[in-house]
Amino acid sequence: MESRAQAKMVRISSRKVKLVIDLIRGKSLGEAMNILNFTTKAASPIVSKLLLSAAANAEHNYNMDVEKLFVKEIFVGEGPTLKRIRPRAQGRATQILKRTSHITTVLAEKESVGI
Repeated sequence: MESRAQAKMVRISSRKVKLVIDLIRGKSLGEAMNILNFTTKAASPIVSKLLLSAAANAEHNYNMDVEKLFVKEIFVGEGPTLKRIRPRAQGRATQILKRTSHITTVLAEKESVGI
């Protein structure tokens, strides 16, 4: 059983998000939240909020134990790019690309191994 959460059209470049999600892939939920709380990147509050949403989905929709959850899968894809124009010298214009991203996370329960 696994729980998913998605954040779409987030106004941050997917390259910046990849740096943060690589830190928490495969970690337990508590450890991942600690890492995100002490990471100074701009994407860490966004990813943290997404993890909390996936944990709430797991607890509410699937009756999973929050203490046993770990980050099974987390990935980011590029969303649509907002195109803006900035005036430049001598009547010219330059295009500014404001990138967006779609972040998906999957949490699963660790199976306790009994001896």
